[in-house]
Amino acid sequence: MRQLENLTAYEVVEEKQLDEMKATGTVLRHKKSGARIFAVSCDDENKVFSIGFRTPPEDSTGVAHILEHSTLCGSEKFPVKDPFVELVKGSLNTFLNAMTYPDKTVYPVASCNEKDFQNLMDVYMDAVFNPNIYNEPKIFMQEGWHYELESQEADLIYNGVVYNEMKGAFSSPEEVLDRYTRKVLFPDNCYGQESGGDPAFIPDLTYEQFLNFHKRYYHPSNSYIYLYGDMDMAEKLEWLNDQYLSKYDTAKIDSGILPQEPFDRPVEEETHYSITDGESEEQATYLSINTVVGNDLDPQLYVAFQVLEYTLLDAPGAPLKQALIDAGIGQDILGGYQNGILQPYFSIIAKNADKEQKGEFLAVVKGTLRRLADQGINKKSLKAGLNFYEFRYREADYGSAPKGLMYGLQCMDSWLYDGDPMMHLTYQKTFDYLKNVVDDGYFEQLIRDYLLDNPFEAVLVVSPEKNLTAKEDEKTAGRLAAYKASLSEEEINALVEQTKALREYQEAPSSQEELKKIPMLSREDIGREPEEIIWEEKEVEGVKVIHHEMFTSGIGYLKLLFDTSRVPKEDLCYVGLLKSVLGFVDTEHYTYGDLTSEIHLNSGGINFSVTSYPNLKNSADFKGVFTASIRVLYDKLDFGFSILGEILKNSILDDEKRLGEVISETRSRGRMKLEGACHSAAVARATSYFSPTSYYNDNTGGIGYYQFLEQIDRDYADHKNEIIARLKQVMERLFTVKNLLVSYTADEEGFRRLPAALRTLKEILPEGSGETYPFAFPDGNRNEGFKTASQVNYVARCGTFAGSGFSYTGALRILKVILSYDYLWINLRVKGGAYGCMSGFGRSGEGYLTSYRDPNLRETNEIYEGIVEYLKNFDVDDRDMTKYVIGTISDMDVPYPPSTKGSRGLSAYLSGVDDAMMQQERDEILNATKEDIRALAPIVKAVLSTGSLCVIGNEEKIEANKAMFHEIETLFHS
Repeated sequence: MRQLENLTAYEVVEEKQLDEMKATGTVLRHKKSGARIFAVSCDDENKVFSIGFRTPPEDSTGVAHILEHSTLCGSEKFPVKDPFVELVKGSLNTFLNAMTYPDKTVYPVASCNEKDFQNLMDVYMDAVFNPNIYNEPKIFMQEGWHYELESQEADLIYNGVVYNEMKGAFSSPEEVLDRYTRKVLFPDNCYGQESGGDPAFIPDLTYEQFLNFHKRYYHPSNSYIYLYGDMDMAEKLEWLNDQYLSKYDTAKIDSGILPQEPFDRPVEEETHYSITDGESEEQATYLSINTVVGNDLDPQLYVAFQVLEYTLLDAPGAPLKQALIDAGIGQDILGGYQNGILQPYFSIIAKNADKEQKGEFLAVVKGTLRRLADQGINKKSLKAGLNFYEFRYREADYGSAPKGLMYGLQCMDSWLYDGDPMMHLTYQKTFDYLKNVVDDGYFEQLIRDYLLDNPFEAVLVVSPEKNLTAKEDEKTAGRLAAYKASLSEEEINALVEQTKALREYQEAPSSQEELKKIPMLSREDIGREPEEIIWEEKEVEGVKVIHHEMFTSGIGYLKLLFDTSRVPKEDLCYVGLLKSVLGFVDTEHYTYGDLTSEIHLNSGGINFSVTSYPNLKNSADFKGVFTASIRVLYDKLDFGFSILGEILKNSILDDEKRLGEVISETRSRGRMKLEGACHSAAVARATSYFSPTSYYNDNTGGIGYYQFLEQIDRDYADHKNEIIARLKQVMERLFTVKNLLVSYTADEEGFRRLPAALRTLKEILPEGSGETYPFAFPDGNRNEGFKTASQVNYVARCGTFAGSGFSYTGALRILKVILSYDYLWINLRVKGGAYGCMSGFGRSGEGYLTSYRDPNLRETNEIYEGIVEYLKNFDVDDRDMTKYVIGTISDMDVPYPPSTKGSRGLSAYLSGVDDAMMQQERDEILNATKEDIRALAPIVKAVLSTGSLCVIGNEEKIEANKAMFHEIETLFHS
């Protein structure tokens, strides 16, 4: 590889070895344009490119967010209307997106294919520097906001993708608190504004202001370009210079982020969030105290406050969290270290408290912090926190997200503020320093300096207000009606014509000439072989073990699986509850606080989950399992088995106070999970009407499980003995040697250590009887509408083609791409204004269609009904068909970390998927034609004919469309 110092267009600012990443990092500056570049050379085939800009907002109109959407709607070199979607459909990307943050906008892509990677870079560079927004105002209207008037007699409304996205984002009380915190803490700088856009202010943004924002900030002199992976860096940098950067001269751009002047004294403020009529206002207030902590350019603080978050708030028995719970302030304690901005802050939040408890809340927080500062923090807990984070940093396991992408986002935590982009990536020195000072009062001094003796603080109260959403909607409708009434007939007609013109623009496809300018691969560029499914069934110490043999950097990924057919159906909700209780209560040999410290001092953490695996040979059958997981270094494998055995056999459930605390917190977190993924919850619930597997999932982790949590939390005082007894009984039935299956991801060396370590567990667990219980479910559509205080909807339509005479085919994976990024995308997102739309069809015969942050309801369901006709008339040329094929393979060929590869192998083993099935599916995809897509119309018809509908969303919308539902109820009751 040529030396980067020899590139005449660039100046090398710094170069050093990044030992933690086994990489070389080079910081450069493009001489002519002033662009900043950070190149990380390593042997990772999953290459990452990102270009970001410092984009501090001056108001809450969401201009940075709307611009992020709009730049990906066509450019000079690639004039197609939606290059982003074309790339999703037709590239082998492993990541493709763009993100708006409070002070920056980033455009990252990733791919393992060199040709594809180059194509992605080209499209993104042209998008940010030469977007079509200057030639087509309708892009701003579609992605940002516009007045919509279907006819002279119709109601005038606002519509737009970002407008509707942010209406959804503003519906969650946690989101309300988060935004209000920044507004109060940073009244004078960009962090006090809403970079995503406040729906109340988005319509204030003009097209001219939108264009001016791009002119001001989207220049190479304000850019941050990141390259990562196994590539010829010199070649990529020469290409960037030749094609883009050399066309610009250095410009002076005032994008610096001014720090907020510290407060002389703490401030106190109050705001409100919306609840429905069916929700209680009692114990529904959020109390929080928020303190600004230095800046992001201090590497010690950056890690130390993550460790303090763990020690003070996150770990079971964390002293600050426990003090508030013991004082009866809030049913859940949240918060932590909020970094990624110039001035990070530390939050302590009591959720589901009473407003009158504010004084006591402050007294407990400050009193506990003072005691910890004076008497010392538990050193074992601090060291556990340090080990926990060091393990995570070293492992760099981000699931399907490329680790190079996450490194790129992390480097911005220093680079954006004119610091060294390698500051937080070279973390070992920081951890070594913190380990050395943990016994010297360092962390206690941090509490004094930043959380006690620091007036840069905001105390916030966020309390519920019934029907606030409806009042705001009414206010908006009144404002729009008044505006319409002020217009002349000519102006009204102009709005009708504008609405019609926008609809025609949205419906008009890009020309073939424009589409062909988007670079794409051929089918020949794609490997014919699917990724190998890695598993081998063995027997160790009389126990069945599924071994996934692969290189894991010396980490063993251990799962203990227990078949839940050992538990009667009426106790399945308790199986779900058990995953939240274990590890959070005392055991025979540990308090729950010491237990957590022991786990994190010796491992990468434990996890408990409940999962179902469908039987692909029989759609009415499935295997439900309770899984206990731990990740350990090989020499700690015996610890992994012994600590899991301690938890599974010796957990003490008789502490009524502690169990009540866990149930309250679990309900609170369950609500937050539902609010954050209403589209998934609606799909799971609708599928539970006809699928035994999904009905099981609903009872152990879905809406049905959440309703169970609400009930036992509400009735705990009267039924605690019964709850304890049933949990104990479930544990006795589940956790036996006879009911054990082990999944272990490790290389040969790691596997050699398994027999001796497994004997440890066998000595702890009882043998068990092996008794099983039948599973039956109430088949039949309930078609529910769940009302919330949200301003938007999540509309799920689900069904099955199992038993209809149709077989699964790989073409159904192509259909997911076609629907999600063509038919549904155009009709629900582009024209309908929904933020997202998804679909999927599985081997089990189940299919789903869902929308995300959708202003519509009935209209969306009608769009779903039109899919069959759309497929009957499906007609594309060979190039478009190849594009869909490539996009499908992209979704399949994601490079996964060892832990995920092991999980995929286990899933294949339990569901009966083998390499031959994977090969057949891949062949069906690679050989697919448009005729194969047309042939899917009867399958989709069968899915739609199932008639399963579930909607979560706006109370007024659901009531207005009540004829669509069999049952309507409020999703959250307390």
